[in-house]
Amino acid sequence: MTELKGVRGKTIRGEICTLEQFQARYGLAVDEARRLYERFGPSATELDLLMAAKRRQPVA
Repeated sequence: MTELKGVRGKTIRGEICTLEQFQARYGLAVDEARRLYERFGPSATELDLLMAAKRRQPVA
């Protein structure tokens, strides 16, 4: 597992993904993907946990 210091001093767990990768993985609209990405950061682990809590499965 990769841990890096991220935005606002938060630790980024796991791999880093781009906004485009996150949007495509979950089939999100651009605005929704951007809002979540900016709020929760680029950590693939954190974003996957967030989407699991929302009961959203990856589409790709």
